[in-house]
Formats: sequence, structure tokens, C-alpha cells
Amino acid sequence: MSPLRLSSLLASALIAGVTLFTAGCGTDHARVRIVHASPDAPNVDVLLDGKKVLTNVAYETASSYLKVKAGSRKVEVRATGTTTDAISTTASVVANKDYTVLAVDKVASISALVAQDDNTAPASGMVKLRVIHASPTAQTLANVDVYLVAPGTDITTLTPAISNISFKTISSYLSVAPGSYEAIVTLTGAKSPRYIDVSGLTFAAGQIRTIVALDAPGGGTPLTAVVLNDLN
Repeated sequence: MSPLRLSSLLASALIAGVTLFTAGCGTDHARVRIVHASPDAPNVDVLLDGKKVLTNVAYETASSYLKVKAGSRKVEVRATGTTTDAISTTASVVANKDYTVLAVDKVASISALVAQDDNTAPASGMVKLRVIHASPTAQTLANVDVYLVAPGTDITTLTPAISNISFKTISSYLSVAPGSYEAIVTLTGAKSPRYIDVSGLTFAAGQIRTIVALDAPGGGTPLTAVVLNDLN
């Protein structure tokens, strides 16, 4: 299987065509980020409480955090320019908390996956990192293990950093030292083949990152991923 192709998305920058949800200021608001993670879905529009907040969002694209009023928020996802919901769900959000909402799986089974984000600063001098498994093709193979090692490291005798992660699973945060890393993903309990093998991941102290594993555009392999810059 081809190695994973890694795409880096800057969560501090708005995607093209974004209209901010002008919720105002105050302490009764949460922040919500949207990720298009459905490989065979067209570009989409996203509505919060009936108001279009993102438009023409492409696959593998993430928005910045949008400020929304705390409570139960209706989230709708539609093919761009249509009025029929592919996803219509209610997400309960708590004031002063951050969330990532992903449109996941292929169109026939598309659904919303809601992750609560912990953007409190990492321990002094450290990095926080988590993985979200959003690849419908990978789920047909088996659960996966994730290794995060120095580039070139032999993983034969190593224990994975994240073990036995299944489709639509959000891992706990890892605390890792800043530096350069190689991310390797194998089927659970196996050391090969390497379904993901990416070098050149560099993290600095104080950063928080989320890696989202995805199908290739349209579905299937080679697998791909986006790296979300949650903090710093």
C-alpha cells in the first residue's frame, strides 16, 4: 500500500469562502471547528442553527474555530448550493470549551463525529498530540496502532504510542518532547506493512496538534491525513 500523503492545514487561517458566525463576545460561548472528512462527498455548505457559516468546503479542509453560543446547536451539512441535508444533528456545546466536528465516512453512511478539544497549554516544554481515525477504508482492514518515533527508528521491538484505535475513535492526548518525528501506522499487533509512514513532522514546545487519518479523495488508497494546528 502506498505511504500516507500528509497535508498540513493551518487552523489559524480561514478556508476560502468562509463566512464567520458572528456570535458576539462574552463568556457564554464555545468555539467549534468544522472538518470535511467524507472522501466521496462533494464540496459542502455548513449551517449552524439554520445560518450558513461555511460555504463550498472541500474534502480535507478544516475551518478555523467559530464562536458559537453555548447550548444545543443544530449542525447541518449540505452539498454546496443545495437545500437537502446530508447531515442534520444537534451538538451540545459548553461555554469556554472548544470542539471539532467532522463530517465522516462515505456519503452513503455520512455522519457527524464530535470531538471535545483540550486546548489548555501542554506541560512546560512539551507538545500535546492526538489522532482521530476517520478513514473508512482503513476500518475494513483492522484497527490500527500508531507509532511516533525519531526518524529512521526500527519499531520491531517498540510498543505503539497509541494502540488498537478503531474507525471514528478519538485518541487521548499524548505528551511528547518537541523535535522531529516519524509517524508510522500499522494494523494492530503487526509491524508491517506500514499503512502510514511519514517523516519530517516537527513540533515545537507549547504546540497542540490533531492528526486526522483519511481516505484518498474519492475513497480508498493511498491514505491521507490532515494535521490541524489546535494551539500555537
